[in-house]
Amino acid sequence: MALTGIQIFKLLPKTNCKECGVPTCLAFAMNLASGKAELDSCPYVSDEAKEKLAEASAPPIRPVKLGKGVRQRVTGGETVLYRHEKTFFNPTVLAATIPSDIDDSALNAKLKAFNAFQYERVGLNLRPELIVVKDAGKGAAAFAAVAKKIASESEFNVVLMTEDVDVMKAGVEAAGFKRPLICGATAANIDAMGAIAKENDLPIAVKADAVANLIPLTEKLTGMGIKDIVIDSGSREIKQALEDQVAIRRAALKAGNKALGFPTITFPCEMASNLDMETLIAAMFVAKYGGIVVLSDFRPESIFPLLLERLNIFTDPQRPMTVTEGIYPIGNPNENSPVAVTTNFALTYFIVSGEIEASKVPCWLLIKDSEGLSVLTAWAAGKFGGDDVGAFVKKSGIMDKVAHKELIIPGYAAAIAGDVEEELPGWTITVGPREAAHLPAFLKTK
Repeated sequence: MALTGIQIFKLLPKTNCKECGVPTCLAFAMNLASGKAELDSCPYVSDEAKEKLAEASAPPIRPVKLGKGVRQRVTGGETVLYRHEKTFFNPTVLAATIPSDIDDSALNAKLKAFNAFQYERVGLNLRPELIVVKDAGKGAAAFAAVAKKIASESEFNVVLMTEDVDVMKAGVEAAGFKRPLICGATAANIDAMGAIAKENDLPIAVKADAVANLIPLTEKLTGMGIKDIVIDSGSREIKQALEDQVAIRRAALKAGNKALGFPTITFPCEMASNLDMETLIAAMFVAKYGGIVVLSDFRPESIFPLLLERLNIFTDPQRPMTVTEGIYPIGNPNENSPVAVTTNFALTYFIVSGEIEASKVPCWLLIKDSEGLSVLTAWAAGKFGGDDVGAFVKKSGIMDKVAHKELIIPGYAAAIAGDVEEELPGWTITVGPREAAHLPAFLKTK
């Protein structure tokens, strides 16, 4: 039976050294109890305590680090079946495939296009992380050359995909410095592939033809001392692949099956004949437990919606998405442009800013911190009152940017107009429309 956080805390050194990455030993104990940390993170725990804490310190699904550098990611480490139970922690890693027989000019073009896929949303930079180098049967030298170029000349981390041991060795020699994921261990080559992973301290993906057949493979690797494992159930039929994902997650979280307690890798690129269908399948795996999702290509119409879905799925449902308080210029506004104010709830911001952009009227949009609440909810909760809004306008710096004194407030917050006027003497407070969809017409008449 797993230990509670308090029981774990009693066995820790209680130094509060912070070397584990959290401020106190109690916080670390709580993370251990919930499966969000590993006991190895504590440098001072005794051998006796390690033995007692073995069960509590092992996450039900092992977190696995992929790659190095700015796009290094962790996959796995999840503790719940359903997002509403708590939250999902480590976002699905998105990958595209490049064959080893690609020529230099085509590879350069691919990397240039892939590097451009970066999107700003809610103050975050959204982008894909992995490129899968797939063995196209052109030999070890070609495979290694492509892997080295990607690892050396791009920020992307690499997955080396081949079942040929000699080809894999060449790929690891060329791109091992980027800590690639070895993808190609099967029952036929498990010993050799495991040796490569252990010798180079690399994560390894294993593939079987059914979930049950993964168990002896992962047990063999863990017996070799390899911990960073990713699993592929082998199914390339959509319904079965989904069932496998659910079965693996349930086995790890509900049945405590440590042999299946690893993140998964899925291949929509091998389940569809076109990128549109791949994207739909990938969206399913983002929502249903895919640790890594591999596409045949990255294109804007495909990768952007997947990045947005991933952002939404892996956002804590108990904490609203917010944007940073401040001034947001839309459409190159000048000193005579309108000034509007709203709350920092992300959905409110994107809807309002989108409608302002659609109006083609340059505007200054002030975003006030309302703890992530929408306008009506924030007003009802006292987080968007007239005094607060007025004080925010004063300190925001907008008065240095405009030559007029008119502020547009949301229609649902019309009741605060008088208080805002008292807080901002000499200003005209205009009540805007209740619905953001009416903003374009409203601004044009202004």
